[in-house]
Amino acid sequence: MKVEGACHCGFVTFAAEVDPETAGICHCTDCQTISGSAFRTTVRSLPGRFEIKTGSPTIYIKKTAESGNPREHAFCPRCGTSIYATTVSGDARPYSVRLGTLRPRGAITPKRQIWMRSRAAWLDLLDELAPVDKQG
Repeated sequence: MKVEGACHCGFVTFAAEVDPETAGICHCTDCQTISGSAFRTTVRSLPGRFEIKTGSPTIYIKKTAESGNPREHAFCPRCGTSIYATTVSGDARPYSVRLGTLRPRGAITPKRQIWMRSRAAWLDLLDELAPVDKQG
């Protein structure tokens, strides 16, 4: 599936070909910390099928991720939006693209959850919270 995406401010844009079956939610402590949330949602690009169209992301190398491997993380240098994570080497590598950056966002649904041992227990309570469309 071909997708396009952008950071919050639009400085970094990209195109990719992804496998929707790889879409997932990661509950690892690295994803919780780096996203500032309880989890992160991603979809994996096909190897060699991710391209930055505009802008140049800032790269951060996490020396040892929870998986035990170093990971390259890319962020917009202007607005801070997380764009992807990938391995630190290889020409035709897959990219874990952040679902929130895709246009349209709802085009892909997560199919799995990983690192469940780190999952926030309060996520089970989300359906019990009162829905509000805007803060007021």
